[in-house]
Amino acid sequence: MLLVVTGVGFVIHVYSIGYMHNESGYYRFFAYMNLFLFSMLILVMASNFLLMFVGWEGVGLCSYLLIGFYFDRKSAGDAGKKAFIVNRIGDVGFILGIFLVFLTFNSLDFEEVFRQIPAGTIEVGILTAIGLLLFVGATGKSAQIPLYVWLPDAMEGPTPVSALIHAATMVTAGVYMVARCSPIFSRAPIALEVVIIVGAMTALMAATIGLVQTDIKRVLAYSTVSQLGYMFVALGAGAFSAGIFHLMTHAFFKALLFLGAGSVIHAMGGEQDLMRMGGLRKKTPITFLTMFIATLAISGIPPFAGFFSKDEILWSAWAHGHPIVWGFGILTAGLTAFYMFRLIFLTFFGKGRYSEEVEHHLHESPPSMTLPLIILAVLSVIGGFVGVPVWMNLGPNRFFEFLKPSLAYTQHPEIGHFSHSTEIMFAFFSVLVACIAILFAYMIYIRRPEKAETMADRFRFLHRLLFRKYYVDELYDAAIINPTVKASDKVLWKGFDAGLIDGVVNGSGRTIQGFASILKGIQNGLIRNYAVWILLGAVAVIFYLSIFRG
Repeated sequence: MLLVVTGVGFVIHVYSIGYMHNESGYYRFFAYMNLFLFSMLILVMASNFLLMFVGWEGVGLCSYLLIGFYFDRKSAGDAGKKAFIVNRIGDVGFILGIFLVFLTFNSLDFEEVFRQIPAGTIEVGILTAIGLLLFVGATGKSAQIPLYVWLPDAMEGPTPVSALIHAATMVTAGVYMVARCSPIFSRAPIALEVVIIVGAMTALMAATIGLVQTDIKRVLAYSTVSQLGYMFVALGAGAFSAGIFHLMTHAFFKALLFLGAGSVIHAMGGEQDLMRMGGLRKKTPITFLTMFIATLAISGIPPFAGFFSKDEILWSAWAHGHPIVWGFGILTAGLTAFYMFRLIFLTFFGKGRYSEEVEHHLHESPPSMTLPLIILAVLSVIGGFVGVPVWMNLGPNRFFEFLKPSLAYTQHPEIGHFSHSTEIMFAFFSVLVACIAILFAYMIYIRRPEKAETMADRFRFLHRLLFRKYYVDELYDAAIINPTVKASDKVLWKGFDAGLIDGVVNGSGRTIQGFASILKGIQNGLIRNYAVWILLGAVAVIFYLSIFRG
């Protein structure tokens, strides 16, 4: 995790030098970026839950600052607040899980907590409760159902921010945390079932939404949500090493895709609509070639990095007795290949759909931007070879062997005996599905581009449903946000704050003013009035002494 965070983070920093050079707030941007990486490193290097939570909240704060970097735009400010609030909802579950860990184990140190678990003295119900509470935090940070809604809106930040948040750092924090707490989850079957079901549903749902989006960064955002679902499928199946393996390979090709998208946007003068692009492969050859490599990797085409990690996840789901989840994973793999090649075809192939003014300004990005693309492209090609599967007969999986000490206290589920030929068949089938999806995208967007509009008209309701993201944001607005705002306005503000609290304060002031208006008549400066008051006081004292003290 240290190598992934600092390595990809460094490449993104170099890219940002060229991408942000004309932006206002240049120094503020890099201050936020470095604070972000500092918080992420605290999260990764923490040896206990409390310090992990400090880093966890730190990346949440920095994501708010970076997503809302263009604070003069209302959409950016709203996106930053949305990310911050949604993550706070998840963090409530995370901190309650930490409290329960301390109550159960009397310690927050990872080594001490995990050492007590194999003894069998902790009830499964307690471990399940801890696992579910921690996973609530993971759903917020890693954008899973139902707390995924902040991540697509995070595209309002600069493109390097999207690459940093969506590739190697913030969104993978939840995956890292669940894998780090694998001794707890591996002994809580119900918690693992929840993890794998949520992961599979998120992966498929986000992939379907990505099919019809027209904003290049938004397509990649839903792709990230889908790939994170893949990682949680691996974790839920008990294949924690496979989940971390996909986390690493995903960092390479997804960072490359976002930075490549930034290069396209840079060349197009800020344009992000896929429908206004086309034919850019000759104008931006380096960007095209590197993005094409990343697209092959995320589609699971061998020998690129994504093939090895996706194959491990799909095989883990099947081998651990989750055939339905495997089916969801295969379908998601096909959809991923389709919408990613749709993005490539609409951006780099066909005729240009931009204006003549934009065409005059089209150019390849400077070396400070293309060099990071080339580095990440190389990693997207070779990154998977650190985890070559056993069925290739090249020895044990070196990546999994490397992670074994980190999973020393983890209880691994039993796997039935399968031959290598069976694994090869499953791998071949997943590649076949991806190739069919790529061919389908080619037929629609290259051979017969008018077919896309025809299909959109024919399936208008489905197209609109996917384009509007299943109306989840509208549902949240109607069911939660609007009632909360109205209740806050009428009850908390006008009723409680203005009515009760201000009423008490203002009423106290008016009461004192009323008494003061009566008493001020006594102090009128007339000596005879003062003599009368003295006489009345003396009479009152004598009356009191004679009656009550006589």
